[in-house]
Formats: sequence, C-alpha cells, structure tokens
Amino acid sequence: MDVPSPRPDAPHLADVVPAVLAAMGVTGAQRDGVHRPIDLPGDVRGACVLLIDGLGAQLLDTYADDAPVLAGLRNRNLRVGYPATTAAGLAAVGTGRRSGEHGMVGYSFRIPDHGVVNALRWTPHPFGADLRDALVPEEVQPLPTTFGQATAAGVAVSIISGAEFTNSGLTRAVLRGGRYVGVHRLGDLAARVQQAIAGRGFCYGYHADLDMLGHLYGAGSTAWRMQLRQVDRLAGEARARHVYVSDGAADAVAGGWRETLGARAWVRTREQAIEEGWFGARVSDAARSRIGDVVAAARDNAGLVRRTVEPLESALIGQHGSWTDAEQLVPLLIASG
Repeated sequence: MDVPSPRPDAPHLADVVPAVLAAMGVTGAQRDGVHRPIDLPGDVRGACVLLIDGLGAQLLDTYADDAPVLAGLRNRNLRVGYPATTAAGLAAVGTGRRSGEHGMVGYSFRIPDHGVVNALRWTPHPFGADLRDALVPEEVQPLPTTFGQATAAGVAVSIISGAEFTNSGLTRAVLRGGRYVGVHRLGDLAARVQQAIAGRGFCYGYHADLDMLGHLYGAGSTAWRMQLRQVDRLAGEARARHVYVSDGAADAVAGGWRETLGARAWVRTREQAIEEGWFGARVSDAARSRIGDVVAAARDNAGLVRRTVEPLESALIGQHGSWTDAEQLVPLLIASG
C-alpha cells in the first residue's frame, strides 16, 4: 500500500507569499534555495494573500455554482504538504517553508521536556493552561517569517485575522513580523484588506469560518455552502496521527498498527516518513524530535479518534490532515487590477 509520493518541485502553499513578495520587488523573497514555481506579474504595488481555511480544490470544483467569483479566478492547484492541518498550513504561509523545517508538524505534537502540545491553543494536549510563558512561541518556531522579511525591506505589512488570535502562541510563532489587525466578521476583514491594498502595502488575510463549519456540519453541508456563498462575495487531526512509543518499540508498534488498520491508513515509522519526504526535503533536528515514532495517515473516509481523551475533536464530523487529494490540493486563485 504505497503512500502518494510528494513531489519536491510541485507548487506548494509555502511558495505563495515569497512569490507575491518577489512580484512586489522584495529582494531575496525566495530563501535557502527554495524554488519558485509560481510566476506572477511584476511591478505589483499592493497585494494580499487571503487564505480561506477549509476550501479545497475539489470542493471548489464541486460547489462552483455557490462561488462563481472564486471559481472564475481558478488557476492551478497547490499542495499543502503533510500534515494537511491548519497549524502546519499557517506555518507554511508564514515561514515559506515545509513542515520539516518550520517544525509545526501537526495540530498536536510532542515537544521534548514539555509533552504533547496543542499548537492551535498553545496548551498541553488535550487540555491545560496556556503555555506561552513556559514554551516561548518564538523559540518553538525560530525561523524568520516572510512577513518580517517584507517589513525589513520597507513594505507595510498587515496580518489580518481574528481578534481572538491576537498575540496567541501560534500567531507569535508563525505570523509575527507585521502589524496584527484583529477583526471580528467577514465585513471588517474585507474592509481591512481593501485598506491595506489601497495603501500599496502587503497583507495576509485569514478567514476561519468555512473550515469551522466544515468540521461541525461537514464540507458540502447546507451551512458550509451558505458560508461559501458569503466568502465568494469577499472577492483535523484525526486524519494524521503522531504516535509516541517507548524506546525501541517503533517497528513493533508500526507493525501492529499496519495489521490492525490494513487499507484504512498509511503507517510509517518516523524515519520511513522522513525518508519518503512526508515533511519536505529538509527536516530540522527540532522538527524530527516532534514527529511521532510512528506516523499514521488515514485513507478514504477513515479517522483515528480517541473519544475518551479527545471528546471535542472526536465529535467533529469533518476532519482533514492526510494525503488524499481532497485534503492536499487547494486552489490558487489570482485576481489583479
């Protein structure tokens, strides 16, 4: 049962912001030999990268009638990399790197001396007190951000996202470097984006509600489609498991999981997953220490839940994180004027 082979030269979510900054004339926007497979017209005066969490390429194609504007902007597909989870995706946007480099290898993962951490809440997983003092976000993810690079080059950079995420652990870890603008609803998100572009600056905008409704009611549900229609007017961890085991037990545990799950999941040891490029071509020592001794990626419609320990996550109808095209491919939509 072969896992889909990640192509290191495929257009990736991590390439978007560097490509836009390059089009704005920010020198050195592509760092450390990262390729630039996204070609954009040059001499861009103001720009925004707007991330609609939960809008996969297949979903946009299926529900194009609900989002004719977005469907009309359809360009190529981008891969989000492994795992296909929000924390890793935001880190890819913010750093311009794959998960093996930025180290945000999932919704939850183990950090030596701190245990398993919930990256979205910045608390112990599955619950606990805020860890920002004990686990400094800038140290957990020390790479410079694309936003900081643009700010250093003299570009006015705005990070436009939910007001509730202001100064959160994840925001500090992967979205630092620009002016954070907290918004409350779709309307003020759109207004702030327009303001940033009109001022010839660069902004990153994030809309979370489509993803949230997909988790609660399922992608394609009536509630999800109604939200998609609103987004169109603007312009899971159960699928990817890290398993930590006792020293020397990885092969045996991986074998047990393979035997039990069969065709319902791809199961690899840490070293196998790294060798096969699951986390990108380069994996830092810090990222390696966070990846599970055994990694399991669900196939088809399967999910790997712990109902007693993770009751909230287990109750979600919609999940994402694995290797299927529905989770991996996101549409690149380009509008200019």
